[in-house]
Amino acid sequence: MLQNKVAIVTGAGSGMGRAIAVLFAAKGAKVIVTDINQGNIDKVVTEIKEAGGTAIGLTLDVSKESEVQEIINKAVETYGTLDIAVNNAGIMDNFVPAAELTNEHWDRVIGINLNGPMYVSRASLQVMLKQGKGVIVNIASVGGLFGARGGAAYVASKHGLIGLTKNIAATYGLKGIRANVVAPGAVKTNIGSTITEPNAIGLEAIQRAGQGPAGEAEEIANVALFLASDASSFVNGAVVTADGGWTAH
Repeated sequence: MLQNKVAIVTGAGSGMGRAIAVLFAAKGAKVIVTDINQGNIDKVVTEIKEAGGTAIGLTLDVSKESEVQEIINKAVETYGTLDIAVNNAGIMDNFVPAAELTNEHWDRVIGINLNGPMYVSRASLQVMLKQGKGVIVNIASVGGLFGARGGAAYVASKHGLIGLTKNIAATYGLKGIRANVVAPGAVKTNIGSTITEPNAIGLEAIQRAGQGPAGEAEEIANVALFLASDASSFVNGAVVTADGGWTAH
């Protein structure tokens, strides 16, 4: 399904990113596993190789533009091209509302959740445009569709990521490049570990939205696989909500 495709996955050391990297490799892709945690990278690369797949692991802080460019360069140097970019790395924001939001908190969340995907997309596009093809899959959240699925910074970052994706799709679709978004609901991953001191006001707003079912990381990976593959060749600029029906109520 992805035979001989070259794919970079950010935040691939655990959770949805790990599931995406492992699945893509199982479907024939050569995967660049990136994460901020080298220990997690090594585990995922080993898992892929032991299953007969192809992967390299590179440490990456997506909020740093210079590191992103180095990683994209390394991917092309190693495999000769780049066909797929999956922007999965992200953090929560303790549900902090706008009135209590500090500049430091805002900058950190936006830096990872929105600037990072922009840096990766921009660098990937330089490669994809030269070859006249490519796919970008961005992992947003139902927080990018509604106001009460995170704090102000998180919700703004995910809304922004959806807008960025649609703009890329509209701009570069005629150049052979597709960009789509997966908007997961609750998923059983370790992103919850970034919720250290939830804000009481923000938490109350989220609780009013109700609790949806919790999906598995592999279920999100299956959606990402579809969007990255030629099976979705006529899908561009779409937002695929994968939340077990949470936001359908």
